[in-house]
Parts: sequence; C-alpha cells; structure tokens
Amino acid sequence: MNPKVDFFFDKAKNWQKEISLLRNIALGCGLTEELKWGCPCYTLGKANVVLIHTFKEYCAYLFFKGALLNDAKGILTQQTANVQSARQARFTDAKQIAKLEKTLKAYIYEAIEVEKAGLKVKLKKTTEFNMPEEFQNVLDKKAAVKKAFGKLTPGRQRGYLLHFSSAKQPGTRVARIEKCIPKILAGKGLNDL
Repeated sequence: MNPKVDFFFDKAKNWQKEISLLRNIALGCGLTEELKWGCPCYTLGKANVVLIHTFKEYCAYLFFKGALLNDAKGILTQQTANVQSARQARFTDAKQIAKLEKTLKAYIYEAIEVEKAGLKVKLKKTTEFNMPEEFQNVLDKKAAVKKAFGKLTPGRQRGYLLHFSSAKQPGTRVARIEKCIPKILAGKGLNDL
C-alpha cells in the first residue's frame, strides 16, 4: 500500500467498503500502487494496468487496455462509443465484488500479460473521425489554423474533432470552433491550460 494513496480511500463518502476490496484485490496481484489523476492506479513498471474510480451510481475498475482482454465473463463496459482502449468493470455493492474476486484477479493477471507482451490497442486514425463541415470550412479558409491543427498530436486533434462533432446544432459547432481557434493556434489541446 502506498501511503500517498490513502487519502483517496479516507475521503471517500460513498463506496468505502467496495473500493477497499478493489484495492486489496489489485495489491494482491503484485502491482505497484500509485496516485494518478487523483485516483489509485496500479502499475507494472511504467505501464498503467488498472485504476479505481468512483461515480455517483457505481465504483469501478478501469482497465487501460481492456479492449484487448478476453472478457469471458462479460463484465467489461465501454464507457462511450469514443473510448477506444479502456474498459470498466462496474460495481454497486461489496457482495458483487467479493463474488467476482477470482474473476477480477484473472482479468488483472491477463492485463499484466498484455503489458508484458507489449500489446497495443489499434486506435482509429484521426482521419477516421468525423470532420464537421464547419471546421473543414475554417481549415480551408484559414491557412494558419490548418497548419497549427496539423501540428497537434493525434490525440489533441481527436479531442477537438469529438468536441466539435458532439454539438447537435450548427451554431453551437461554429461557436465551439471559434472559441477553440486561439488554443489551436497556440498548439494546445482542448483541455490544456
């Protein structure tokens, strides 16, 4: 147990019993406990394997390369259609976790083997994401924006495309694009400060 991670478990108002069980299971698999993104993250070397996080309706294990796991028991969930690699195992009570302990350990051990083998999730290319017409018009008319967007990392490009595409109304898409142009020109991603 990493004392730096204790605060996550101490501050939890909900899911206290459940996340303690998840912690013990992950630690029992020989992983290193770290604090990343404000959550307990269990690693093998420098590779993130599984993370514990909580939500209003459930707590969960997040398997970073869950898309590569066999999921023979059908317990993994893809949070949204845009999540390509990670998968969640969601829980709503401690009994559910206790009942699945052997299965969860098997999934963690499989995730460890995925890391040891150096397997990678084949991610969609940025060109496979929807390019909103409104943004394509900006790229066609403003060479500086096109050049700056082209220099962004693929992940930052995808972030912008998903953000723009998720707006249902053309006016909202235009407003989002206009708001983001300064960040794009500065070489920053959607959530960069």
